[in-house]
Amino acid sequence: MADKKNFNQEKSQANVKNIKTDLKNNTNISSSKKNKKQSKFMKFLKKMFLIIFIVGILTVTVALGYVFAIIKTSPELDVNAIANLSEQSILLDSSGNLIDNLPTEEIRTKIDIAAMPNNLKNAYIAIEDERFYKHKGIDIKRILGAAYRDVINIVNGNKNLHGASTLTQQVIKNTVLTNEVSINRKVKEIYLALKLEKKLSKDQILSQYLNTIPLGGKVYGVEEAAKYYFDKSAKDLTLIESAYIAGITQAPSFYSAYNENNIADPVEYLDRTKTVLMKMRDLKFITLEEYNVAYAEVNENKFVFSQTVVDYRLKYEWFVLPAVEQVKKDLKQKYKYTDDEVSKLMLNGGLKIHTTMDKKLQDSTQNILNERSNIANNDNGGVDAFDANGVPLLQSSAVVMDYRTGYVKALIGGRGTQPAHSLNRASDALRPIASNTKPLTVYGPAIDTKIMTAATPIDDSPLPTSIANQYQPGWDPHNYDYKLDGFISSRDAITWSKNIASVITEHTIGLKTGLAYGEKLGIKYNAASASSIAALALGEQNNAADDLDGGNPLILASAFGTFGNNGNRSEPVFYTKVEDSTGKVLLESNSEQIPVFSPQAAYIMYDILKGPVDKADGRFAKFSNTMPISGKTGTSDSTTDWWFSGLTPYYSASVWVGYDNKYKMNGYSSAAGKLWAQIMAPAHEGLEVTEIEKPDGIVTASVCKDSGKKPTNLCSHDPRGRVTTEMFIAGTEPTAVCDIHVTAKVNKSNNKLASDNTPKWLIEDRVFIRKPNASSAASDYKYTLPTQRDDSKSEAPKSEAPKPEAPKPDVPKPDQSNGNSAPELNGIADRSIKVGETFDPIVGVTATDKEDGDLTSKITISGTVDTTAPGSYKVNYSVTDSKNKTITKQKIITVTGS
Repeated sequence: MADKKNFNQEKSQANVKNIKTDLKNNTNISSSKKNKKQSKFMKFLKKMFLIIFIVGILTVTVALGYVFAIIKTSPELDVNAIANLSEQSILLDSSGNLIDNLPTEEIRTKIDIAAMPNNLKNAYIAIEDERFYKHKGIDIKRILGAAYRDVINIVNGNKNLHGASTLTQQVIKNTVLTNEVSINRKVKEIYLALKLEKKLSKDQILSQYLNTIPLGGKVYGVEEAAKYYFDKSAKDLTLIESAYIAGITQAPSFYSAYNENNIADPVEYLDRTKTVLMKMRDLKFITLEEYNVAYAEVNENKFVFSQTVVDYRLKYEWFVLPAVEQVKKDLKQKYKYTDDEVSKLMLNGGLKIHTTMDKKLQDSTQNILNERSNIANNDNGGVDAFDANGVPLLQSSAVVMDYRTGYVKALIGGRGTQPAHSLNRASDALRPIASNTKPLTVYGPAIDTKIMTAATPIDDSPLPTSIANQYQPGWDPHNYDYKLDGFISSRDAITWSKNIASVITEHTIGLKTGLAYGEKLGIKYNAASASSIAALALGEQNNAADDLDGGNPLILASAFGTFGNNGNRSEPVFYTKVEDSTGKVLLESNSEQIPVFSPQAAYIMYDILKGPVDKADGRFAKFSNTMPISGKTGTSDSTTDWWFSGLTPYYSASVWVGYDNKYKMNGYSSAAGKLWAQIMAPAHEGLEVTEIEKPDGIVTASVCKDSGKKPTNLCSHDPRGRVTTEMFIAGTEPTAVCDIHVTAKVNKSNNKLASDNTPKWLIEDRVFIRKPNASSAASDYKYTLPTQRDDSKSEAPKSEAPKPEAPKPDVPKPDQSNGNSAPELNGIADRSIKVGETFDPIVGVTATDKEDGDLTSKITISGTVDTTAPGSYKVNYSVTDSKNKTITKQKIITVTGS
């Protein structure tokens, strides 16, 4: 039993030992697992820290790379440019005389910092940068403070963030960089501010800041601000005036005393001024006593504002503004400047712009347009009516240019004294160009493409419906005088401005061809006009209010100059060179030469355009009897636009007359031609009479006017005389013989083709033209081969046969009597027109004298015709020769209801 008991005890002890061993083993196992978990977590943390560290390094590297990349793109810090900030750019005329300071949107006058009152300088430092004299360009404390306040504001839902720019940074922003809000700009600003602090003294930086800060509208710098708000120099500002100007800097339009809200309740700018005064007191810039006195003055609103009204208009604004825009465009193109950068250069760079302006011609042209009596228009009794700004309602614009160089010599954008930046009708407006288009998009292209020649006959008859219906069913265009000539050459169609012939020609060459030439010549077309035969053949551009198109004097002076420049159009140029403040040449201009016509086609068109000036309604543009003049009139269909555009061997020019509101005018299109002559006369003073050189490749040949082919004897025997000599591009001259003219026997009593029954003494051989489908409305109808046969049945008795006429003695004509006869007036006959029809009293009227020759340009006309009201009107014509002999005639114009 004892042994058993001992055995059990030993077994029990063994079990306990085993249990302890197991517990120990389990504990060791658990501890091992725990250690393994801790080891994995530590490894994870190490990896995370490593990743974060690497990402941080990469982020910093990328950020630094980004910053350095931005810094590399920073503009050069030109200390001289900053120091010379207020040096204005100037414009000179073609002789080097000053004509204007550069127009800008910023009016600034530099004042030396020594002349500025201490209170003004201290007011700015107090409110804008109190540690200005302590920092090195950036204020770290201010940046951190602003960042802290911004975080608080964001947490509280306040979107207003604080700025932290120092005065140095603001100088950089105002003179070197733009106002763009971006990280890029801020990095550049900080970098350049640090550099600037190393190159300029604090006073120099403060001086630049106070001379460049924007202070409301176009006012920049404290000197202009003092004039604008208090009508005094900055050196004379009082303490409260200095505090006011410094205070409004943060938001000039909001705090301005001239703000409508502040006029009603000045609390905003008064409180802001008090804030500036308190900062000055706290920083010991003013004593407590000074503060109390100033505070009381502000509290009682003792400001005495006296606004100086600045006239922002330049003396030669019509010319200068287009010149400035061209310089800006060329600077941007050459130097890859942004809009802001080029504007700052133009404003701050002290540029010297040498323009192409002939100042004397510019002045005379303006004076000519301003004088109302120079415009033959009867609206308002022939005197000016004015708008609310005192601007004449009847307007006119003109351009004179050297078409070989492209140099614009004179440009006038309107009549009378007008507000700054008014519509420049010479360069910016667009109006329908009317018949000015005919040589540009109709006959010029027709001759250049060799589809037609100057001798090609066109049937000036009612427009065939087969043509009209292709464009607008029922369209029935008419000539301005409603007359139809039948067969007419291209040359004569331009001379007499035949609308139907122009439509037929444009149809022949195709609208796409006309459009292509028009666009190369600078004419503008909206979508509607680009597919309109009325626009391309007659110059009746769509000119929709929201999509203006057409032309202006600058476009047309350039376009017409093409005919004197071997077919090349010179892009208008307003300057010859631009220099910076050191004399370095930044730009030199060269007009782009755009090939449009062949030299031969251009010269032929130049010669053709002498016709309207020598014979037709362009005669009033003739300022000289010896200087060659070519040109074309134009009157829009609704009589809202009058044009004359043309050229001489020296210059091209274009003149427009009309109302801005497109009011229908009374009077005659010759008004533009008269102005053109008055403008061009002084432009040619002292110039030798010369001629444009005819290029090789042009031949002349005799042609029949009705067929455009080589003439026969029959062409010569046409009673109208149908043989002429014409110019041709070599190879386009006629080789075939006229097949239009024929002879036929007719009964001279009824103009029918003679038959076997026609009495012999009534038979006559005549020359006719063969013309199928001839229109009886055309003037050449009576010369058209008859189609009806004479139906006479028997011969008349011999006793009734006509007896030969006895010879008549020679009797001297009145105008051959010893050279003492009066001049003759021709083409004056009574006429009826419809209401709304265009009437020009000079058309078709000529004056001649045996000794003086052509006196047409000397004709004086009196009496008016109101084409808007039915009635009978008298028009009187008078001309006096060199021996003071006068002839006067009258014709009656009857205006009938439409």
